[in-house]
Amino acid sequence: MSGTAKKETGDSAERVRTLTHGAVEVISSPELEAKLKLGRPLRIKLGMDPTAPDLHLGHTLTLKKLRDFQDDGHTVIFLVGDFTAMIGDPTGRSETRPPLNREEISANAETYRSQAFKILDPDRTEVRFNSEWMGEMGVSRLIQLAAKQSVARMLERDDFEKRLEAEEPLFLHELLYPLIQGYDSVALGADVEIGGTDQKFNLLVGRDLQRSMGQEPQVVMTLPLLEGLDGVRKMSKSLGNYVGITERADEMFGKLMSVPDALMLRYYELLTDTPPAELEKIRTHAIHPMEAKKRLAAAIITEYHDAGAASAAREHFESKFQRGEVPANAPVYRIANDIWICELIKQVKFAPSTNEARRLLGQGAVRVDGKVVNDINFRFVPGEHKVLEVGKRRVAKIES
Repeated sequence: MSGTAKKETGDSAERVRTLTHGAVEVISSPELEAKLKLGRPLRIKLGMDPTAPDLHLGHTLTLKKLRDFQDDGHTVIFLVGDFTAMIGDPTGRSETRPPLNREEISANAETYRSQAFKILDPDRTEVRFNSEWMGEMGVSRLIQLAAKQSVARMLERDDFEKRLEAEEPLFLHELLYPLIQGYDSVALGADVEIGGTDQKFNLLVGRDLQRSMGQEPQVVMTLPLLEGLDGVRKMSKSLGNYVGITERADEMFGKLMSVPDALMLRYYELLTDTPPAELEKIRTHAIHPMEAKKRLAAAIITEYHDAGAASAAREHFESKFQRGEVPANAPVYRIANDIWICELIKQVKFAPSTNEARRLLGQGAVRVDGKVVNDINFRFVPGEHKVLEVGKRRVAKIES
């Protein structure tokens, strides 16, 4: 598509409905419609701090919304918060987030760039780093910027308020975070900023700063937060409840099969383009939940790998976990005598210590020949026992 937005043809209201589909909140739809009538490509901003090396399915909700704007002819600004990552986003935190060092930030930022292009059109994407302007900002300019917001306004943030009530420390640099994120919108001349619902406060600060500095305030659009595999907390790599978009297909399939049944429909609605009639079959259990979950995993893997990888991942899962077959590439270990199960788990490097092996045993995560082992004193006898499994993806053949 060329560098011009779609021509105004009296359908701006319909374009607004399409572009805001799936959003939790838009501040505001009339402002977005007015911007669409300007007849130029809008500048659509999404900021992500490179705090972990991988993007996961939770990130794709905002990335896909950016792609919707690209398809409507607009310019997407994928902002890598390499400067703000050195502060650490306090959003949703009950304690101070430890900042990253420059090397970690640079490495993570590079992977973010390449992974984002699995969804975004690189020809219609500006990749920017907020160190471009924040790294050059002197103390006097920062003080002038800080004068644009009151402390009372900053303390309106729910997570800050809770920490103060709990007498948890709140540091000055954390108060600067939303201010700097808001200034990014000024530096980029953003028309629209997109983020999760937990980012609403930060996005609104951007509106305030733009207005106070003579710019037309950006439209704020918040999107749902995707619950992680635990079904409770939002998807996060630090919580271990995530599915990375560049993980191996069989890893993705196994993780998605662990999604709680109660959450499966939400994953379908947020992560796939499944037709309403099919969603209704899933809602009413006209499709068996196990089969529905397999189709969900296959649809997601097809999007980030391909249909062949999805088919192979499904076959791998069914052969290993439903037919009880041992993968042909499972490692083979040889032991001469019977051995305590926790020691064996440590020796084959399925756990770093016997204490960790004990913990896995207590969680019911250890199986011998397909049967869960709960007995802490269990001994593996070569010849009598053949296969050791720990968790969902670690399996080994044991021979004498």
